[in-house]
Amino acid sequence: MTEPDTHVVPLVEIRDGARAKILEARASESDPGSLALWLEVTGASGDAYTYDLYFRRLDEAGDEHVVQHDDELPVVVPRTDEAKVRGSVLDVGPAGMVLHNPNSPADERRAPSVPIAELDLEDPVTAKVVEVIETRINPAIAAHGGFAEVVAVEPPVAYLRMGGGCQGCGLAAVTLSQGIEVAILEAVEEITTVVDVTDHASGTNPYYQAAKK
Repeated sequence: MTEPDTHVVPLVEIRDGARAKILEARASESDPGSLALWLEVTGASGDAYTYDLYFRRLDEAGDEHVVQHDDELPVVVPRTDEAKVRGSVLDVGPAGMVLHNPNSPADERRAPSVPIAELDLEDPVTAKVVEVIETRINPAIAAHGGFAEVVAVEPPVAYLRMGGGCQGCGLAAVTLSQGIEVAILEAVEEITTVVDVTDHASGTNPYYQAAKK
């Protein structure tokens, strides 16, 4: 028999005060025993998610949902919202019910849109460029909510994309030329040119077209 993983962070921790109020409200519903507490992310306001909490039948949850099983008060979250709410704490504050969420929309903006795994890290030049970005550049610009990612490396050119707080920023070119480019050229002798392929004007991810051979 497999032992339960005690290190898994629960979807939502419901404090006693919040649980009592929720159960009291559910008791006034029709067939309360069949109802779960459904939590759905509806959007974002600044650096915080907005939510909708409501009662709905537990048996309506499907493969597209994640269920936190609790005989007294099960919780259902859309699978697409799982990472956005996991680790939250539902409590009662001075203004009523409050959800303390350690996750933020800023976390999504900082996440690279192109996984590094798609790059050929077996190539020593590519690996060196990625190392510079991950160890020297991103820690420095993360404080501003930005990140840089390596799109492709074709010596002597490295193609980068900037995102988060850097995408669309009027100082992006300065950041690239005075910070990122200098760091790469100093650390990777095979690279002499760094090209920013970010679509700063529209704010959407541009496509990268490899240089013609």
